[in-house]
Amino acid sequence: MTWHREPLVAFDLETTGTDVETDRIVTAAVVRLEPDGAVSAERTWLLDPGVVIPEQASAIHGISTDRAREHGVPASTAIEEITRAVAEVLRSGTPLVVMNARYDLSLLDRECRRYGLESISERLGEEPSPVIDPLVIDKHVDRYRKGRRALHALCAHYGVPLEDAHDARADAVAAARVVRRMGEEHESVRTMPLAELHDLQARAAAAQSASLQAYLRRTTNPTAVVETAWPVIPRSR
Repeated sequence: MTWHREPLVAFDLETTGTDVETDRIVTAAVVRLEPDGAVSAERTWLLDPGVVIPEQASAIHGISTDRAREHGVPASTAIEEITRAVAEVLRSGTPLVVMNARYDLSLLDRECRRYGLESISERLGEEPSPVIDPLVIDKHVDRYRKGRRALHALCAHYGVPLEDAHDARADAVAAARVVRRMGEEHESVRTMPLAELHDLQARAAAAQSASLQAYLRRTTNPTAVVETAWPVIPRSR
């Protein structure tokens, strides 16, 4: 049986912004989907990130600073629980679905450093694997399709319902279901062993970034730099 018909675990974050080096986690979800698409297990977190949540971010995910401070778990406690949960999934060999993994997994890595916790890579002794990133795969298998590649756009393209967008649990479930649909539609993806699929995505993500960087340098910013590492951006010294 191919991987897309086996259990999948999806991981998603909602955050204070888009910079993996400085922004913080506000909510997180780890959700297990069975082959029939049913959610069989889930964990969700609301954090007090320890900083003011910008209004722009609150408008997207609906979590205000006051709500996070009143109801959120201290960030260091939640980060330890989230990291442990994700590491356990990967240690079991179950594929981890993460939309735009380069962002979510890198931000979690930086949060671990911020609080003096072992990162996923340190717990596993290697980089997180196997990871399945619907953003990277979609760009690889359908390179020239026009239009956006955000999760809501992928859901529309692959016929997957997305309810309560920008809720970490809802986005995680939708990402896993999109990946299943990708497996159904693209034989080259579904028949690939997970280790090979992971390595393919690392190469594809690097090529996609290099292509974007070249485009930006030609059109708008001659010094543009687009990160190529995937699924975790290496820490700067």
